[in-house]
Amino acid sequence: MTMIETHERVPSTERVAVRVVDSDVHPVPRPAEFAEYIPDVARKHYLNHKIGDTINYDAPDYAHAKAMRVDTFPAGGGFPGSDPELAFHQLILGAGSDIGVLEPGGRNHFIPEVTQALKIATNHWLANHWLDRTNNWHQRWRGSICVAVEDPQGAAREIEYWAGHEYMSQVLINAEPRPAWGDPRYDPIWAAAVKHGLPVSCHLSRGYHEELPAPPVGLPSYNHDFMVTYSMLAANQVLSLVFDGTFERFPTLKIVLVEHAFTWILPLMWRMDAIYIARRGDLPDLRRKPSEYVKDHIKFTTQPLDYPEDKLELTRAMEWMEADKILLFSSDYPHWTYDDPRWLIKHLPDGMRMRIMHENGIETYLNVPRTVPKLDGQQFVY
Repeated sequence: MTMIETHERVPSTERVAVRVVDSDVHPVPRPAEFAEYIPDVARKHYLNHKIGDTINYDAPDYAHAKAMRVDTFPAGGGFPGSDPELAFHQLILGAGSDIGVLEPGGRNHFIPEVTQALKIATNHWLANHWLDRTNNWHQRWRGSICVAVEDPQGAAREIEYWAGHEYMSQVLINAEPRPAWGDPRYDPIWAAAVKHGLPVSCHLSRGYHEELPAPPVGLPSYNHDFMVTYSMLAANQVLSLVFDGTFERFPTLKIVLVEHAFTWILPLMWRMDAIYIARRGDLPDLRRKPSEYVKDHIKFTTQPLDYPEDKLELTRAMEWMEADKILLFSSDYPHWTYDDPRWLIKHLPDGMRMRIMHENGIETYLNVPRTVPKLDGQQFVY
């Protein structure tokens, strides 16, 4: 680990207001750290079964960096996101984020129980290497309870196990499994999350190769195709959650779609509302317009920010979709697609900045406070 000793390892008694909640920070385990937490049911599958990439991740000008910011590689070795101290100095002190919500990645396995076991290992690793007193002395990291959506009962047990942790703020799932999320088989996950006041976040990810989100014309060839495809996948999950009545069964459920973009939700809400008005008799599970369910239950993250050359067009679209209700700031650290909060805020309408940069995050995630210990040298965004 790269140690940069500039602060005493105790939090300050002086507190400052939270102004930036970053909903997408990627910690990465070092292999030796992670291996010790893998349950026996998954150990032989994980260590002996290799899943190859089927899509080229073509990061412009940073191919050698494997889609990561070149300055995020720890000086002492290791992969970007593997050093909590470096991330703290770059993201919290340098960029000015007050809270970073940690979302570990990870492959799925074709055996759901093995995927769940790997999620269990991830949770123990995260708690012991990022959320512990040594690496979270500043109280800025918040964790995700990683679960396998393919194994709803196992996922519910894992939520119950970690729900009382003081820094676990959400449940984290993948998007690929069939059928879509509105199917009642996933209800144990929603029930456990609602019971403990936890939002359920879905980060775009590549699961086991048989579960890639394939469009009707077949698998895409490059990452740029793949990234667009994920917005389509998210749109189908929104349709399922709304039209299958999930939010009527779980009136306090909150869903966060991370890195799926967000501008597409405006025409989708228009279309869903039109169908609802025309075919209301066919939708007995819905008591309100679909767009109302979206605005009350689903959040989207700002990264990637799709915007036209004319900034006013983005502003109008954000106003129409009431983006101040549904958007959360996200940086995607440490990827090359990273959005610095000091840059992103310039693209937000003035009246929406506080809601998107911190208010929505405080209201969405469990145990994100309104004040945090003051840190000497931290940058302030606005």
